[in-house]
Amino acid sequence: MLAACALGGVAHGETLSQFFAKSKIDGQIRSYYFTRLYGTPNTINAYAYSLAGRINILTAPFLSGFRVGVSFYTANALGTLASNPARVDKTLMGDQNSVNALGQAYLEYQDHWLTAKVGNQLVDTPWLNRVGGRVIPVTYQGVTLAVHPVSGLTLDALRIFRWKDRTNDQFTRTNLYYYGPSYGDYLYGGPNVLPQSYSMEHPSNGALAFGAQYHWHTAKTQAWFYQFDQFANMLYWDGSYRLPVSAPAQPFVAAQFTREWGAGEAFASTGTTLFGQPGQGVNATSWGVKAGIQFPHGSLWYAYDSTELHANALGGGAIISPYTVGYTADPLYVDAMIQGLVGVGPGHGWRVRAAYWPIPKQLQFTAGFSQFNTYFSGDSNWTHFNVSYFPGGMFQGLCLRDQVEVGNGGAPGLYPGSGQHSFVYNRVMFTYKF
Repeated sequence: MLAACALGGVAHGETLSQFFAKSKIDGQIRSYYFTRLYGTPNTINAYAYSLAGRINILTAPFLSGFRVGVSFYTANALGTLASNPARVDKTLMGDQNSVNALGQAYLEYQDHWLTAKVGNQLVDTPWLNRVGGRVIPVTYQGVTLAVHPVSGLTLDALRIFRWKDRTNDQFTRTNLYYYGPSYGDYLYGGPNVLPQSYSMEHPSNGALAFGAQYHWHTAKTQAWFYQFDQFANMLYWDGSYRLPVSAPAQPFVAAQFTREWGAGEAFASTGTTLFGQPGQGVNATSWGVKAGIQFPHGSLWYAYDSTELHANALGGGAIISPYTVGYTADPLYVDAMIQGLVGVGPGHGWRVRAAYWPIPKQLQFTAGFSQFNTYFSGDSNWTHFNVSYFPGGMFQGLCLRDQVEVGNGGAPGLYPGSGQHSFVYNRVMFTYKF
């Protein structure tokens, strides 16, 4: 249907070859190898390999502003899955040998002040986003609208009906709190706390969101309202400012605030608890600050986040995030490669991170350390290292990256062996954009 709209709208006098010549085609190839080393004899180590690809097609404009976009995603383990399912790192692409999905298929209208999309698409907002740290991104089915009334200001509205998570090949009316296996996908990474009966009988109606974003010179701010059907209502704000100094080192500061409320019908109706705290409804408050400097070929920053303890609230005041929990894709400043305050519950944490390019635009080193002190998940710390290489030249578009993180501490159950043994996660990633 989308193809018929595009071809039927080709301007008079323009040949199909000219139309296709003005269309855009790009893609990406990813080769990822993940290993999880738990350091405890009670849990065997896990690994996974995937060769994945994506191709994106965006037609030339027709009918004075309409375009059609399509993206196809594919991932294949190439027969490398361990025979023992416990040895498979299922966060990479699940436990299937291959995943194939039409992740995007949308109709877009755009003019100088408006962009509207209808269909399957990527979404990029603080608490509803693509979660791009695996071979296949998360995409959503719905309607999005962005208006640019004046310079620097963007007003957004979104109505999401279904989503396709990073290990699934189809769109479902679920989220990361549902019992995944009932839909043929385990939604790996989320707590999956709702019982299977609820997942089958009470599908989610998705999410509604409104946002405003504004930037002026070196200052940026945004505010969002989210309504997650059956789960929570959320207000989120953040702002940042970089001092416009002429010195090589440029300081910057940032702050954020999150407030959630609601009955939490999905949890209340099933008697489901979070972090062992049942609660009488959703009541969460979180805030954070960040400060650092940007200097030639690098940056250094420190951040602090706090999620307040609320007595009698679900999870003791835990943030309810249906589309990022367990994926470490939320916008809070303090996180780690696979963990964040949303995943460990109420408490506070801090993080320091440094990045440097010894060879500008080609070789980058980053290092970070995160500390979490929580009420229900104990105290844990996460040390992160990353090296990225972009050859350039005839290999333009290629990136070779190795990420490693070491987790220590935490209450039993935070990860296998937590509290007594270190957890080492390594990711070797080759990416080529064309």
